[in-house]
Amino acid sequence: MITGNKGEWSEIYVLFKLLSDKQLFAGDANLNKIEEVFYPIIKIIRNESSGDFEYGINDDLVIISGGKEELRIPIKTFSEQAVQLLTAIKGATGIFSIPETEEFMRSVNCHTLKAKSTSKTDIRIVIHDKKINQFADLGFSIKSQLGGDSTLLNAGKTTNFIYQIANYSTTKTEIERINQIDTRSKIKDRIEAITKQGGQFQFTKLENSIFSNNLILIDSLLPNILSEILFYFFTSNTSTVKSLTSALTEANPLKYDNQHAHKFYEYKIKHCLTDIALGMMPSKVWAGVYDATGGYLIVKETGEVLCYHIYNRNEFENYLFANTKLDTASSTRHEFGKIYEEDKQLFFKLNLQIRFK
Repeated sequence: MITGNKGEWSEIYVLFKLLSDKQLFAGDANLNKIEEVFYPIIKIIRNESSGDFEYGINDDLVIISGGKEELRIPIKTFSEQAVQLLTAIKGATGIFSIPETEEFMRSVNCHTLKAKSTSKTDIRIVIHDKKINQFADLGFSIKSQLGGDSTLLNAGKTTNFIYQIANYSTTKTEIERINQIDTRSKIKDRIEAITKQGGQFQFTKLENSIFSNNLILIDSLLPNILSEILFYFFTSNTSTVKSLTSALTEANPLKYDNQHAHKFYEYKIKHCLTDIALGMMPSKVWAGVYDATGGYLIVKETGEVLCYHIYNRNEFENYLFANTKLDTASSTRHEFGKIYEEDKQLFFKLNLQIRFK
């Protein structure tokens, strides 16, 4: 039996839906379809344990090749299956199976829900690029709005930022008291207790040097910029990347020359989000090469699938910038949010997690 959550079943829905639509429509920053920007689909390639299978489109037929025999399935069948699957996903909770869909999946050589997690690519699509009149084989990452908020940057110890607490004279008893604050907003309240006693948070470094160097590769000051955004998130009521960046621009902690109104922080954050979306992972050395060479496919709550294509980089960056937020992960699991001592200095870790809103 095949089981999965809403996000995982959405990957199969995208396969069925795109085969029935026969084309990819681009979206704008507000998740609206751009009618005049679309890409005809030539075929979709699925990586299965038994090999790669190609789902080619020929008029009103989907031709499936790669196995021992070639299958020919009417596009109408995929359209009907997409509608049924969408209804099932919307009505389900947690981890679930969909026997009717699973039966059809197996009949069309589709045996798994999700692509390998080692890559940002969830689906490969060969499109016809009308601008240059050529075919392009592109990898896309799928994000679904049918379930909970998808994650752009997963939390881990690798995404911890370390701050030294300066000008802070205290006792072990007081440190224990602050570390035991267990309110709903405990991290924020612990920081507030420290700053009320004169403590000042100064960014020192990231816990993981690979993630640090990956960020430096994108922009040498990106660790500092993200540390400011992260600290503002944990000390304010603001969580969206756009509003946090706006606050950072106004405060200008890195003292950029703003006399000509350059959008330093917005530009750098947009590039960071794009690189995270298309290839960069905190725990792996990154060489600037994109895995998801096509971009993102977004499954809207209505079931509509929109493409944010790397060819339309501005729209893609604007979408990421307008639709992401910071979130608080488990402080216990990722070991952050407490005062600790090292070499007679006091430190405090904050964790970076970025989700779609």
